Amino acid sequence: MKLLSKTAFLILLLSNVFFYGQILPPIIKYQPRIYGAGNQNWMITQDANKFVFFANNDGLLEYNGANWKLYKSPNETIIRSVKVINDRIYTGCYMEFGYWTRQGNGQLLYKSLSQKIKNNIENDEQFWNILQYDSWVIFQSLTKLIIYDSKEDSFKIICPKNNIIKSFETKNNIYFQTQNDGLFEIENGTAKLISNNEIINQNKIINIFANDADLILQTQFNGIYSIKNGVFSKVGIDKNLINNNVYSAIQLRDGTFAIGTVSNGIFILSDSGEIKYHITQSKGLCNNTVLSIFEDAEENLWIGLDNGINCINVQSKIKNYSDETGVLGTVYCATVFQNKLYVGTNQGLFMAATDKITNFEFVSGTKGQVWSLYQHQNTLFCGHDSGTFIIDNDSAKNIFSQSGTWKLAVHPSDGNKIVQGNYYGISILEKIGKQWAFKNKIQGFKTSSKYFEIIKNQIYVSHEYKGIYRFSIDDNYVQATNLYLYKNPKKGKNAALISFNNDLFYACKDGLFILNNKTNEFEKNLKTTDIFNENQYTSGKMVVDNSNKLWLFSKDYIQYLVVNKLSTALKKITIPIPASLTNSMLGYENIYQIGNSEYLIGTTDGFYTINTNELNFKTYDVSITEIVFSDINEKSVVANLSADGDFNSKTNNMNVSYTVPEFNKFINTEYQYILEGFQKKWSDWSTKPNSFFKNLPAGNYTFKVRTRIANSISKKVAMYSFTIDCPWYSSILAKIIYLIAFIIGAFYVNKLYEKYYQKQKQKLIDENNRLLEFKELENEQQLMKIRNEELTNDVDSKNRELAVSTMTLLKKNELLTLIKDDLKKSSDETTGLSIKSVISTITRNITEDNTWNVFKEAFDNADKDFLKKAKSAHSSLTPNDLRLCAYLRLNLSSKEIAPLLNISVRSVEIKRYRLRKKMELTHEQGLVEYILSI
Repeated sequence: MKLLSKTAFLILLLSNVFFYGQILPPIIKYQPRIYGAGNQNWMITQDANKFVFFANNDGLLEYNGANWKLYKSPNETIIRSVKVINDRIYTGCYMEFGYWTRQGNGQLLYKSLSQKIKNNIENDEQFWNILQYDSWVIFQSLTKLIIYDSKEDSFKIICPKNNIIKSFETKNNIYFQTQNDGLFEIENGTAKLISNNEIINQNKIINIFANDADLILQTQFNGIYSIKNGVFSKVGIDKNLINNNVYSAIQLRDGTFAIGTVSNGIFILSDSGEIKYHITQSKGLCNNTVLSIFEDAEENLWIGLDNGINCINVQSKIKNYSDETGVLGTVYCATVFQNKLYVGTNQGLFMAATDKITNFEFVSGTKGQVWSLYQHQNTLFCGHDSGTFIIDNDSAKNIFSQSGTWKLAVHPSDGNKIVQGNYYGISILEKIGKQWAFKNKIQGFKTSSKYFEIIKNQIYVSHEYKGIYRFSIDDNYVQATNLYLYKNPKKGKNAALISFNNDLFYACKDGLFILNNKTNEFEKNLKTTDIFNENQYTSGKMVVDNSNKLWLFSKDYIQYLVVNKLSTALKKITIPIPASLTNSMLGYENIYQIGNSEYLIGTTDGFYTINTNELNFKTYDVSITEIVFSDINEKSVVANLSADGDFNSKTNNMNVSYTVPEFNKFINTEYQYILEGFQKKWSDWSTKPNSFFKNLPAGNYTFKVRTRIANSISKKVAMYSFTIDCPWYSSILAKIIYLIAFIIGAFYVNKLYEKYYQKQKQKLIDENNRLLEFKELENEQQLMKIRNEELTNDVDSKNRELAVSTMTLLKKNELLTLIKDDLKKSSDETTGLSIKSVISTITRNITEDNTWNVFKEAFDNADKDFLKKAKSAHSSLTPNDLRLCAYLRLNLSSKEIAPLLNISVRSVEIKRYRLRKKMELTHEQGLVEYILSI
């Protein structure tokens, strides 16, 4: 119950919400973290190049439209005053004043003036203001005025009796106010009292403006006074300005006034004293304490704050309504109905009178997301997250609540039927009598229909994640038929379609397409191919206004198409306002015509208005501000911009900075450059105000840069020519040295070649001699080879003979042994004597030493000195041992050796064992292997 009561209370509270705001000129914020200096900015000025300078806590701050640069004060104290006079930038700070001049390299160089009269500078004295009159420059502290004659380079000092509160400059005079002594004018180098009226003595004067014969005095707390013939009169101003603590004030070129306060921001008054704008921190300022105000050459208003800097484009034809409170929210749609402006946002529907479109009132019952507003038959429909509402002044009636409603459109065949695009398909509203009511949903199609159009009784629906659908509905508006999904063009994020000039357009990341009425297929519109070129596509959202213009939104532009009166082609008009500067909701961009040429464009925090007839963009010239050359060790040289440069071969890295001193919030400056001698064509357009070239080869170069603002390319091209010298080893002197060295070298090379060829000749002779010697050696080697082959053949022959002899002896002994054995078996008593005699003869033949001697002689011929080597190695060997070694040398087995020694095989094995012992062979060593190795 409590929850219900709170909800009801909130609804009741919200239904009566009124809030007020202002449509303001564009305001650019520059916070300390952006410009990289101190918070406070005490005075502002501008030079002939339109560069803006600020007296900042950290020094002299320069802004050229692209880059900020801080120059520390000469004694590193707060700079309190700054003023550009001719080509000098005068500054005043703590116990110091002087001027800065621009050097050829683009940097500022300081020259002190106070050092010339340092004995006249008091301790802790600060110079709070700088004024000019003809060739005189006046530096004001709290105790004196120092007048510097810039022609004669001389000084004059005015020291009033009391402290100086502030000094002022008008077109023809210099004034200053002292404490309790009144207002003075400098005349003929002396102080002349103008008035010591109580009004002056009781009020601190902030600024003085000359108006014909009158003087206009802006006081700190008590408004504005005029002095005419010594008579003071109060100037009427808006009561909201009274009692504000005014700290700074100037009169603008159009006659209006800008009044800066200590805690309530800035007021811009008309020449009659009415408040045109009151701008505070909640409306775009960085801070509410305005320390300084300056109007630049383009009539932009620069505000030096206690914490930051602001630039207000006062004369801009683009005005902005920013809802800092968040009550209004993001604007999705708008329309003018019955002399009221209705604005649909994510917070609900709001309305305001067309003559006071900043005093918004919430339309009760519409809390939530508003998607669209549609007028038909003097009825205002609201497409809402909660359905569809009919709006009656400041109240809303819900006539459809089954689904959220994206869009509404009358059916071309029946003015009493309205087609709704809902979250879940298409539905129909019908007028019965004088009342509109929900009729039915279209069956057979349930896809979300944010974008739909009705062409020849067919409905086309664009869904960014599915593509384009086409279908028909029956005569009863109940059933969808002939449903068709297009394969081309492709679906895409933020894609949309719209009917314009009797054609159906579809916009996606691939470009702008148009429906061919003959083929019923979408084709790319070749006449508008440049709308989304150069990666310009961000959203396909399109809007048709009351003047039959088709609006499209891209990355850097707002564009519209109109029907060309002299042809069927569409004419494209481009407004160079980038999406990044407008805070538009991507995919939900919207624009509504609220006047003949005035349009309202919704943003995430309100809206802004533009007047297309008054919208114009000036042409600006680009200038090169700094060129830095560096080497591989990053040692840099700042180039002199007023003369061609010449740099050594190692200083070949180039960083160029350039700018256009343009301070319009809704303009992006684009740059294009070419380095002739290195590049063949211009670079792509870019908002980056610098370019870098690395490792440039030796040669002559010319750097050129131009700018494009609002599709207008500047006629002036800034350029700088320079030369990268050849390295020392490529210079003319080096080439002469190379030539001399080459001639000398060629002479010596020739001598060397002659010597070389002489050596080669002698070498050839020696080589031929060596070849002859080698030939003789080869012949001798061939003869030796033949001899060796003969010797080898002899040895082989001897070995064969030895083998044959050995085998013959072996066979003979075997034969005799067999005969002997047979005779022993056949012996008897009769023949026994004679057989024994035969056996004795055979035995004697088997064991005769002459057999061994024959073998030994043959063995020595075949294997010379083996027996001697064996005897020398083992002196204990007996002749029988040597005989056994010889047989083993021939690789004979024990069975083959036994007949030769006329012993049994067993005895041979015993002999072999004893031979191993005598030779002292280990168990691992083989007897035969050892004998073969001797």
